[in-house]
Amino acid sequence: MRKFLINVNGNEYEVEVEEIVDGKTQTRPSTPKVAPQAKSKPAPQAAPKVEEKKEVVVSEGSEVVSAPMPGTILSVNVNEGDEVKSGDILLILEAMKMENEILAPRDGKVTSIGATKGASVNTGDKLVVIE
Repeated sequence: MRKFLINVNGNEYEVEVEEIVDGKTQTRPSTPKVAPQAKSKPAPQAAPKVEEKKEVVVSEGSEVVSAPMPGTILSVNVNEGDEVKSGDILLILEAMKMENEILAPRDGKVTSIGATKGASVNTGDKLVVIE
């Protein structure tokens, strides 16, 4: 048996390994004992970023663009007050490792944006309001 100290992600482990040659256990002269070393503490993890959802204001005659599936917003390509045409890319939604373009359903003016870059959204969440 041989002992090894192995460091994995900042955690130290003592491992015993038995050597086998031709199906038989190999006997070795005993090795000097190694004093156990102080185990290092894992690096502190940053607290997860809490996403705040923006309040989306919908006025009469406006059209709401909702998330078609759950995912993460990779980019927001419009700002409030921008004029958009039907088919313009409003945002990019990553879902199941695929980038999905969320398009403007009609011509109009962006009055409200309910998603930010990096935010997680669920199916039906209001992303953009077009007037």
